[in-house]
Amino acid sequence: MAGWDVRRIGLGLAAPLLALVVAVGLSSAVLLIAGHDPGTAFSAMADFGTQPGSMVQIVNRSSAYYLSAIAVAIGFRMNLFNIGVDGQYQLAAMLAAVVGGAVHLPPVLHVGLIILVAVLVGASWAAVAGVLKVTRGVSEVISTIMLNFLATGVVAYLLTPQRFAILQGNNISTKPIPASGHVPGFTTDNGTVYGLVLIAVLIGVGYWFLLGRTRFGFDLRATGQSEPAAVASGVNVRRMVVAAMVLSGAVAGLVGMPQLLGASYSYSLDFPAGLGFTGIAIALLGRNHPLGVGFAALLWSFLDQSALILDINDIPKEIVTIMQGTIVLAVVVAYEVVRRWRLASEQRRVAAELRESGPAPVPAGGGVS
Repeated sequence: MAGWDVRRIGLGLAAPLLALVVAVGLSSAVLLIAGHDPGTAFSAMADFGTQPGSMVQIVNRSSAYYLSAIAVAIGFRMNLFNIGVDGQYQLAAMLAAVVGGAVHLPPVLHVGLIILVAVLVGASWAAVAGVLKVTRGVSEVISTIMLNFLATGVVAYLLTPQRFAILQGNNISTKPIPASGHVPGFTTDNGTVYGLVLIAVLIGVGYWFLLGRTRFGFDLRATGQSEPAAVASGVNVRRMVVAAMVLSGAVAGLVGMPQLLGASYSYSLDFPAGLGFTGIAIALLGRNHPLGVGFAALLWSFLDQSALILDINDIPKEIVTIMQGTIVLAVVVAYEVVRRWRLASEQRRVAAELRESGPAPVPAGGGVS
């Protein structure tokens, strides 16, 4: 039995490793066609990406990637495709920054209020898509895409000097959050790790516990796998759809918090964008598992950070984008290949066990009369 467990773990690791090998191979081919040495490029990326200063940036960036991917993964486990994480976190970060810059409270209360606003805004924005799905049958894919555009418009409307923004040099931003709303980081000789990296860890643990150790998580997974079966067991599918979207949006609201409360202290035009779409790729790569998503977020951050050295060596950094895209495409194919191989392997194992056990004993009396 222990050998079978090791085999299952090996099969679980096979798909992402296979995808990574395919991505490296294709990227090497592109580099060779462009007249660059793949060995030089990958060596430079590895050297730069493993420097202490780079590792600090990788951890900081991966915290936002992880939260974004978990928000997407919650929807995936319910068989929902929340493409609206990008709009949810940007609107949440902007309004949380506005509230944070407008009040003066004791440190813990100040930080708590900012995070609470972000969670509520993200959850409320995602709830719109959930309600539309259960009341009007609107696909969450369509509604969340449109809500992304609406969120971008709302942020652009509110982020003006006539409303909630101020001019800071050539940039437009919300009023800076006072020191009582800052979250101190972990200072090292090579930079500062965001203090709210810990919130990503807590969300990961909470995600694992909720889905694997609670009735709500069981209902969520059951509904995602088979709605008719969930209904037959007494699950309110409509309520679960809305609850899953609200929970996904609440986590999405946290995506911008490490950056907002650990470095920028205001929401401006150059606030990181696109993290929601990156989260989709990372959730797929990590197969919606909290540990798998964590490794995928670190890998994605490593590739982003190590790409910075390529321009210095006259190597197009777009090779990293090719690699990331190839990883996502390859991992989908690899998971299916591994799934089919695992299914065939289990069928062979069961057949072998049946042969070893021999034919079933014949009942006394010679069988059916």
